[in-house]
Amino acid sequence: MRIVYHLGAHCTDDERLIRCLWKNRDILGAQGIVVPPPTRYRSLLRDTAVTLKGRAASRDTQAVVLDQIMEEERADRLILSWDNFLSYPQWVIRSRRLYPAAAERIRAFTQIFPEIEAEFHMAIRSPASFLPALHSRLNGKSFEEAMGGADPMDISWFRLVEEVRTLNPDANLTIWCDEDTPLIWPEVLQAVSGHSPGTLLEDTDQLLVELMSPDGIERMRAYLSANPPASVTQRRRIVSAFLDKFALTDQIDMELDLPGWDEDLVDRLEENYRNDIARIRATPGVTFLDP
Repeated sequence: MRIVYHLGAHCTDDERLIRCLWKNRDILGAQGIVVPPPTRYRSLLRDTAVTLKGRAASRDTQAVVLDQIMEEERADRLILSWDNFLSYPQWVIRSRRLYPAAAERIRAFTQIFPEIEAEFHMAIRSPASFLPALHSRLNGKSFEEAMGGADPMDISWFRLVEEVRTLNPDANLTIWCDEDTPLIWPEVLQAVSGHSPGTLLEDTDQLLVELMSPDGIERMRAYLSANPPASVTQRRRIVSAFLDKFALTDQIDMELDLPGWDEDLVDRLEENYRNDIARIRATPGVTFLDP
């Protein structure tokens, strides 16, 4: 069995992935892929990790925890998702770093099931939009308080990945850019669930429904039905074309009204993000999902 952790990050997925996989749990279950309800494992895993204090769980403890998570006798893949696995939003930025506890948290989760192979999946997002979105979730906090003294230019996804890989050299990481998710959503679902090629999942276009006008989404569905794409690349081109024409700009464009922010800072943040992506893509042990 493999345990698959979907880690978010915050302000990227907003529970879309687990909702989609939960709706398709019967289809996936027939392939040995178990999608338990989140209420069965989220607090349980955090509490268990705290209790273990970095020690490996005994086989009895592992059996008890698994019994509380899943009702099935066995599974090939067990899918667990929560954007608070690595941190609650108020602690995402501390010590001038992004998710400073991530490496230790991942280590702690692997110690709950030390004999079971684990995978970790996460979307990253440009700090130029990630930081304002994160701040919007911290009600009552100023942007300076949310940043914890960190300079926006200090925020690095590569540093996070590097720290995780250093402490967890055997951890399998799959990373993708949140900005690319509308184009690669079927591939993201497949990477996390591991379902067989050709499996038809239901309600896989919810993200596009949120980004596109009702008329546009209906036209796209009709076009894809009448002209099934011959490849992943062709499907992405079709989706991209419909997004260009029918995207809801208020869902895609973000107003940046933060103290000291200007176009020059945003450009520099975007450049740092592109550099981070290149370095993450080249990191051993990381699978990067490209559009």
